[in-house]
Amino acid sequence: MSGRFLALAAVIALFLALTVLALMEAGYLGILAPHFRSFAGAQVFVDLLIMCVLGCIWMVYDSRQTGIAAWPFIAVTLVAGSFGPLLYLAIRTLRAPAPR
Repeated sequence: MSGRFLALAAVIALFLALTVLALMEAGYLGILAPHFRSFAGAQVFVDLLIMCVLGCIWMVYDSRQTGIAAWPFIAVTLVAGSFGPLLYLAIRTLRAPAPR
């Protein structure tokens, strides 16, 4: 396994742990609620939304070159945000040909 994949796996694992703790503490709606209480919170939410949309667009275009189906990762992005692009990158890294 490449160092890139191991780094992605570590990021995914740590982010998953943080997400589980946040869900246990506040629930799914509780995570979203602070983003609608102020303009600062809304800015963070819109920033995440923009990045997720850009990630989905990139996955669609990249999937045409790699042959990896983008739709499962887009579905994950719609439900769980950054996990979709992170998982896509991990799968893409595993399927990449080994450097010569």
